[in-house]
Amino acid sequence: MNGFQFHHIHLETLDLGVAVIRIQRPDVLNALNTATLRELKEALLHVAADPSVRALILTGSGEKAFVAGADISEMVAKSSSEGVEFSQVGHSVTKLLELMGKPTIAAVNGFALGGGTELAIACDFILASETAVFGLPEVSLGVIPGFGATVRLSKFIGLPMAKELIFSGRKIRADEALRIGLVNRVFATADFWGETLKLAQTISKQSFSAVTQAKRLLNEFSESTGLMYKLDSEAQVFGGLFGTPDQREGMAAFLEKRKPTFEGLV
Repeated sequence: MNGFQFHHIHLETLDLGVAVIRIQRPDVLNALNTATLRELKEALLHVAADPSVRALILTGSGEKAFVAGADISEMVAKSSSEGVEFSQVGHSVTKLLELMGKPTIAAVNGFALGGGTELAIACDFILASETAVFGLPEVSLGVIPGFGATVRLSKFIGLPMAKELIFSGRKIRADEALRIGLVNRVFATADFWGETLKLAQTISKQSFSAVTQAKRLLNEFSESTGLMYKLDSEAQVFGGLFGTPDQREGMAAFLEKRKPTFEGLV
């Protein structure tokens, strides 16, 4: 699998069975479109099935962004049913990250907004560079988070703080993310990748059967049936907001680089 190449991501295996998936759309700050999400799903299935892989690092190319969000230029004209389908594609990726038997680490460099934060919180934990910025700005686009944040974010930071971040859409820097428990550690940019790889290799040296069983038990509080129901509900609400005046205005305003004027109509 070493050097396995896709169009929008890169997948490789490093020493001690540590796989790295790197999202590579630097011209749009690694934004997630459907093609990228489908490639991520395929890469995660490769990782899950490869017996040589003992840990996974998910990251973004360049220093500016982990993932700056979903690709709004693709979303702006979607219908309600297309919005549901797009959310479900995102869920297929985040469910693989969360439920895969192998440990998954989000290495967040730069912006992790919207779908970027949602990818990160689907991993077992998050390591951040000092330049990392997190946020769920979907309400400013007339929609809600659609890749699992309404289900997962509160597990990291508690329900009241999750509500604040989702309702306000505000962005937080690495130091605040560390303080509220969203990330495990923050590293200087120069040390970030080395420290991330060091921790992944430390995990990969442990008993693989013990680590995978520990992950299974730690995840059991969100039973798969409950998880699927919650994610399906999120997808239906997310998609239901497509085609509304606020969604059209919010995404058009983003693409036109102006502030939206919301009517609050559905």
